[in-house]
Amino acid sequence: MALLSVIIPSYNEESNIKNTAKVLTSILDKANIDFELLFISDGSQDDTYDTILEVAEENKRVKGAEFSRNFGKEATIFAGMELALGDCCVVIDCDLQHPPEVIPEMYELWLEGFEVIEGMKSDRGKEGLFHKLFVTLFYNTMSKLIKIDMNASSDFKLLDRKVMNVLLGLTEKNTFFRALTFWAGFKSTTVSYEVKERQFGESKWSFFSLFKYAISNTTSFTTLPLQIVTFLGIASILFSFLIAIQTLVQYFSGKAVEGFTTVILLILIIGGFIMLSLGIIGHYIARIYEEVKGRPKYIIRQYTDNIRGNVIGK
Repeated sequence: MALLSVIIPSYNEESNIKNTAKVLTSILDKANIDFELLFISDGSQDDTYDTILEVAEENKRVKGAEFSRNFGKEATIFAGMELALGDCCVVIDCDLQHPPEVIPEMYELWLEGFEVIEGMKSDRGKEGLFHKLFVTLFYNTMSKLIKIDMNASSDFKLLDRKVMNVLLGLTEKNTFFRALTFWAGFKSTTVSYEVKERQFGESKWSFFSLFKYAISNTTSFTTLPLQIVTFLGIASILFSFLIAIQTLVQYFSGKAVEGFTTVILLILIIGGFIMLSLGIIGHYIARIYEEVKGRPKYIIRQYTDNIRGNVIGK
């Protein structure tokens, strides 16, 4: 029987570990699916990893690893794929807002020959208006870049082993898992689901962390922001050209032109464009610097005895 690896990124999820392992085990056993549960603690500051160890003692199909510090959700997903033994894997949130009841349906589609099964949100659940607007703007932008509607996409997806190997073979350190599965291609399909409410604990995503995550993913996946620099340059040239025409018209018509307000306005607009452009370019230079250093995506400090390999980083 084919083995399914369930990868569960966990950051300060002490209150969810036991319930998540129990629910997933019950559902997958009922569906007669051979599986392993891989909890990856992302440098948690609570007792997340200790709880993983406790659950792993009771359930041998539960495995876990702990990062030496917080490396981010993308790193936990790639660490899970690196450690997974399965013929396919599913990535699911530890708070079970991704409904585990959908996994057997994904698995059946995989048995039918699909290599990527994308979980698509039919409902985003309870979100603040500002948060919803920001998320919509981000995914609309990404959708136009990769020519696929990402508004309903999520990290909740099943990947065949060959897809996992392709993603693990990528040498880049800054990755956007959600978009890379679209980029990789392969035979794919979708399943829809409704986002559930978190039963225990609170969300670890603040607006600032979401904004930082969006900027990081955008610049890791596309060079569009660099193209914005060119458009800003063109806009400033056109604006300056219009101001120049106005000044010449007033000069030849004999009208006095004081010019102080115009000069200040030009300096502020062009200066703002220049500083924004330098910020965008600087961000990409920083990304190049990070890639050139060649540091690993993550460092594993410890892992359960039943996990394979002595992996310290990737």
